[in-house]
Amino acid sequence: MGVRQNSRSWVTIPAVKTAAFSSPDPISPGHPHDSELALKGTPASTSLTSGSVSAHIIRLSIPASMGMVFNTLYNLTDIWFAGYLGDDSLAALSIAGSVFFLLLSIGIGIQTGASAMIAPEVGRGAMHDGTSQIKEWVDNIIGMAIAFSVVSLLLGAVAARPLVVLLGAEPHIEPLAMEYLWVTLAGSIGFTLSFAAAGALMALGDTHSNRNALAIGFFANFALNPLFTFGLGLGVTGIALATVTIKLATAFYLLYVLAKRLNIRIRPAFDWPRWQALLKQVLPASFNMLTIVLGGFITVALIGQFGSQHVAGYTVGLRLEQLLLLPALGLNSAVMAIAGQNMGAGHNSRVAETYQKSLSIGLVMALMSVPVMYFLSPLMVGFFTDAEAIRQTGVTYLRIDALAFYAYVVLFQSVAVLQAIRKPLFPMYLGIARQLVIPALINYVLIVVWDYPMVSMFYTIVAVVIGSAVIAHFYTRREIGRLP
Repeated sequence: MGVRQNSRSWVTIPAVKTAAFSSPDPISPGHPHDSELALKGTPASTSLTSGSVSAHIIRLSIPASMGMVFNTLYNLTDIWFAGYLGDDSLAALSIAGSVFFLLLSIGIGIQTGASAMIAPEVGRGAMHDGTSQIKEWVDNIIGMAIAFSVVSLLLGAVAARPLVVLLGAEPHIEPLAMEYLWVTLAGSIGFTLSFAAAGALMALGDTHSNRNALAIGFFANFALNPLFTFGLGLGVTGIALATVTIKLATAFYLLYVLAKRLNIRIRPAFDWPRWQALLKQVLPASFNMLTIVLGGFITVALIGQFGSQHVAGYTVGLRLEQLLLLPALGLNSAVMAIAGQNMGAGHNSRVAETYQKSLSIGLVMALMSVPVMYFLSPLMVGFFTDAEAIRQTGVTYLRIDALAFYAYVVLFQSVAVLQAIRKPLFPMYLGIARQLVIPALINYVLIVVWDYPMVSMFYTIVAVVIGSAVIAHFYTRREIGRLP
């Protein structure tokens, strides 16, 4: 399958390297309060505050990784059907998706905040006298999700069209991009509620439910996309409508599972003191996501100086690298749940053990993935394109960035632990430096001022990621040591 190129209407937006979050499994015997902590109406399972940390990590991260695989395939399905509508629709979907992700980054922050606030409550035995504390957090998280979906809609109404134009949409592309955006913005409540429920389930130790929802959503997308897009003749609007329908169904399913596990009725709440505590976790995590997206735009803009084929090659290489990183990203869900619950229980040695074991498991993943990145990159990139310039750029990127593969693992797990122990500001500051300030300055000097070749950007990425991973590792160890 060749990579489409179509004068300026071909816009390639890079995938984002980020820690996606899923959801972990319930709680049961092994903790001093297990008889009281066991989630009501839930089958017994292993407490995250006792037992083998390695076993917990593996048990929770596998479903999380599988969920992210299905989510990636879901997005590829949308791209596939957009391709059948034509190059203009494909370009419109790429641009609209990037704009919507900017507006939806707050949803990812809500997921992180939900896990950060609920997991310690579970660990310290908040369910000893029922689920009142956890219910209060769940209700306020749902209230915040609804509020931010309204904010996303209002911001989208004002900023969506200018952003679409800013990202290079030509006059014949802009209406198609806006078709997609109006539908997804109108249904943004499904996205934010899904994030909120997934984060709460993660804190309880349930990665299976979100995986199941994402798997069913992937298969449902295969049915709804052709029905809405071609059967009803809705075009790009049909792709958006399918996504909104599936996300709303996902939200209802995850909220149902959450309510059943806790044996509660979920009612949106707007308790300002709790909102303040939540915002201290949500906003830094959301802003961290924004820096990742903006950093991707800057990188693409600089690579674009060398031609659109090199942008396409970099994007193909980045997406392939992300597929290889999915198992490492799956560790994040396990690490957040285990570290959060054990911090709440006061088991700080298990927080430290969780971090160290995640790094050891990640090292094994890196030893398996790096040879694939280096030796099989020509085969993998060739699956997407037969254009020599695109293929060469993708292979070059993969082989150079393989040097930083384990550094990504260290970064992801460090951020997960810091967010779990409610220290989200440092990841945000590091993200600003790593994604925006340092690479933008260095690459601008190298490419624009000194006229270095494009490959120098890839070495800059490697150097910045490795340096950031070292800093994050030592900072995380220090913060774990400071836990009361």
